[in-house]
Amino acid sequence: MSAHTRIKICGIRERAGLDATIEGGADFVGFVHHARSPRHVTISQAEELAAHLPESISPVGLFVNEAAEVILSCPFQWIQLHGDEDESLCQTLAKAGRKIIRGVHFSAENVRRWQACDAIEHLLVDGSETGGTGQAFDHESLIAHLPSKSRPYLLAGGLDPDNVGAAVHGTRAWGVDVSSGVELIRGRKDPERILDFCAAVRAADAQSE
Repeated sequence: MSAHTRIKICGIRERAGLDATIEGGADFVGFVHHARSPRHVTISQAEELAAHLPESISPVGLFVNEAAEVILSCPFQWIQLHGDEDESLCQTLAKAGRKIIRGVHFSAENVRRWQACDAIEHLLVDGSETGGTGQAFDHESLIAHLPSKSRPYLLAGGLDPDNVGAAVHGTRAWGVDVSSGVELIRGRKDPERILDFCAAVRAADAQSE
């Protein structure tokens, strides 16, 4: 049986990008609730888009340094934190029934810290302090810093349709995340690149028995 690398398309703002994400067979769709991002959408806008998702695709609300009450106003079960949030906030959200993806800038210290936090479901390891910049890092070097019994992680940072297959083969990550790598211009998704990205991941999966 072939592997199934989870695919997360982040920063969806328009229906065309959402439809391509559905057609491509992604597993997660990220909606960015951070006003300084060019991919920002309101919670209500995200709800309207998410209403078109099949059950096989989970919507994710992404927040940066927001208060717990603001995050909990988001109706999605999956929450991604991508700022300076600490473990206590993760515990609060987990106790409220949220599943947390913790976005971290790649460093051995960050990986060790957040692998030890039982309140999160998955790490999302990025090359950028803020995420969404397309800044790459040595993906395979991540493996050397993971504990022997690490929680599943998503790989991000500089991924695009041309290199994601090699990243999947090189790391065997639980999932991959892309935002700028499938855009026409910053903040605007290219449906064809989304389809190409998803196809590249599935092709890599098919070769990994």
